[in-house]
Amino acid sequence: METKVFGKWEVESVQIRDTTLARQISLSPRVIPHSFGKGAKRAFQKEKLNIVERLINKIMRSGQGKRKMSGKYIRGRGSCGKKLQAMRIVEDAFEMVHTQTNENPIQILIRAIENSAPREDVTRMKKGGVAYAQAVDVAPLKRVDESLKNLALAGFYGSFNNNTSAAEALAKELVQASKDDNNSVSIKRRNEVERVALASR
Repeated sequence: METKVFGKWEVESVQIRDTTLARQISLSPRVIPHSFGKGAKRAFQKEKLNIVERLINKIMRSGQGKRKMSGKYIRGRGSCGKKLQAMRIVEDAFEMVHTQTNENPIQILIRAIENSAPREDVTRMKKGGVAYAQAVDVAPLKRVDESLKNLALAGFYGSFNNNTSAAEALAKELVQASKDDNNSVSIKRRNEVERVALASR
């Protein structure tokens, strides 16, 4: 019997076009994407974690963090540490994505990750007591992490202070990012990071 994510979505036919990310995106079939923290304290174990579970883990974050997003701090939806709630958000979002596109939502997620993953970023260098920004290439694992973080934050942003549910906002973001649509929050963030990096070369 074929193992499907959430008992609905198969992963065997899902294709990864960006070969640089293929090793970092695990499509291991799991009915319930929950590893119960197995390998959490070992280096590079997250690249073996199912990509849907990694998205769920990003949904559980407490909010934006230190940097502002469009001029304001975005706080979490009260789901920090509540994995079942985060899983329901992702499962409902996948249902909406399938209804809108009539495609496998895991394939849509992979396309969204490939499109919203930044290729360049900046780091701070110090030389002779003077600090300056230097453009650097982003490692594949970091690219996937940043992409998933931005997709999750876009779900927060789209449902912040309005009547849109988190699942609806996440589904909308996944569809837009998979099409490389400039209205997508994660695509805008990728473009901004790459623009700053280009100016710092």
